[in-house]
Amino acid sequence: TYMNSQKFQKIETDLIGVINTSADLKRNYLEFTELRNILKKTGQFFEEAQEADSTTRKEIRRVSVVDPRLMRRFSSVNQEINIPLDPVTDINFIAGTILRQKFHSFEQMLWRVCRGNIFLRQVDIDERLEDPKTGEMQAKCIFIIVFQGDQLKNKCKKICEGYHTTLYPCPEMPGERAEMLRGVNNRLEELQIVMKGTEDHRTRILVAVAKNLLEWKVMIRKMKSIYETMNMFNIDVTSKCLVAECWCPDIFIPKIQEALIQGQRTSQTAVPSVLTRIDTTQTPPTLNITNKFTRGFQAIVDAYGVSNYGEVNPMPYTCVTFPFIFSVMFGDAGHGLIMTLFGLWMIWKERSLSRKNWGEIWDMFFMGRYIIIMMGLFSIYAGFIYNDVFSKSMNLFGSQWKTPEPRLLENGSYRFDPDMTLDPQNETKPDTLPYPFGMDPIWQLATNKIIFLNTYKMKTSVVLGVIQMIFGVMLSIVNHFHFKHYVNILCEFIPQVIFLMAIFGYMDFMIFWKWFAYDSSNSNCAPSILITLINMFLFKKGTSADPCYLRDPMYGPQELIQTILLVLAVYKEYIH
Repeated sequence: TYMNSQKFQKIETDLIGVINTSADLKRNYLEFTELRNILKKTGQFFEEAQEADSTTRKEIRRVSVVDPRLMRRFSSVNQEINIPLDPVTDINFIAGTILRQKFHSFEQMLWRVCRGNIFLRQVDIDERLEDPKTGEMQAKCIFIIVFQGDQLKNKCKKICEGYHTTLYPCPEMPGERAEMLRGVNNRLEELQIVMKGTEDHRTRILVAVAKNLLEWKVMIRKMKSIYETMNMFNIDVTSKCLVAECWCPDIFIPKIQEALIQGQRTSQTAVPSVLTRIDTTQTPPTLNITNKFTRGFQAIVDAYGVSNYGEVNPMPYTCVTFPFIFSVMFGDAGHGLIMTLFGLWMIWKERSLSRKNWGEIWDMFFMGRYIIIMMGLFSIYAGFIYNDVFSKSMNLFGSQWKTPEPRLLENGSYRFDPDMTLDPQNETKPDTLPYPFGMDPIWQLATNKIIFLNTYKMKTSVVLGVIQMIFGVMLSIVNHFHFKHYVNILCEFIPQVIFLMAIFGYMDFMIFWKWFAYDSSNSNCAPSILITLINMFLFKKGTSADPCYLRDPMYGPQELIQTILLVLAVYKEYIH
């Protein structure tokens, strides 16, 4: 550990030194680049001034840089007392660079503070310059301020300082500017060579670090875990050892003891670590051992509540019931295939995808990749039962439906007559077996396809949902026997079963009874199960004036049985 610490410290020192050197070089390179542009642009400015006035240098320096109109605009005092504007001498100038987006407000500030007694020129730098602090490419411009006197000079410098401009020295004589420009160009070439060498050196350091980066990450995680665990220990009264209490499964005790022995050998210590079992009256925490497949299903179960220690864990059953109930409601083989392929892709690429950080939504999808593939597979199965692939039916085995009306046939094909319908009393008696698997594809042509299939799907979902609820209640009896809570069997389990069977179980019974008791001959008198349940709770009986689907019972002693079931449900719920 000491050797690794020394190695890390040396690498850190070298890398920080290289980074600081690179930052200094970039800052110097930026300054020399700006100075080179200033020397070129100010040279053009002075050349233009010389071309505008071919007189001597003395006459050039005596030219007033004050525009009388601007003076009268920005100086109300001069306008009132009519001070004459005479040519000025002793003209100075400063040059520098500023961010292009700040120049407009910078110009206004100069004119207002100096009251127009300056001459300002601005030229944009063609190339974008890199900020050595942030690494961003910035658009800058060069400015030159011409003024008279020290007071204006101080004001201009303070304004430049407030706008974070960079000022550079600029000679007045062309020869001096040319000499300085040559020196700046040479310096830039040298800086480019040094910067290239610095970047190469930093690259070599980072490449060497990258080779051991994964190993170091694992080492750091182990060290953090060790220190985090040691923070949970308490110091013994003798202040010579650490003591901690923890929960662990019985099956893991041999592995823990083996790990302690291995740690003693590795550290070469003479004092062994001791693991002692102690008695306690506290309730142990719940530990549900999971793997990659069951982890997502366990998270769904834990979202509704974590079972107590020793209780039955419903997760193994959820691995089947959850995707199956989903597929019964989803029921499309085409979309189920898309879900399956998406889940297979995440499982195939799980090693690389586990290292991605694409946000909370992606983490939720990736953790549930096995749930997605199970839902997709069950949806394919349910989709074939419903014969539904992207809302279309497949004719795999040929339709087994045959019309009993020969007059509907013309040249071997069906003739659709909108004024004629099949007589429900004349049932079709085909000479072949029903469709081998799932729905007959002839339903794709039926006008009542949606009504029939949606009713079938909804009733199937209700039946399976009630079965799942009853199964969940049945699991509770295992907990009662395990904890020897026999009173709970009489006062909790039995009332729950009676209530479920009296209400929801009876509803499932009516669904099956309606399927078997009513056919095309008496479908007009088939009662609504929802209306029947409502009348059951209201103790409402049908009258002679009601239609047959409200008046006639589904079976003989229907009213008596419904009254008994409702009384039992209310009584058991009251006792519970």
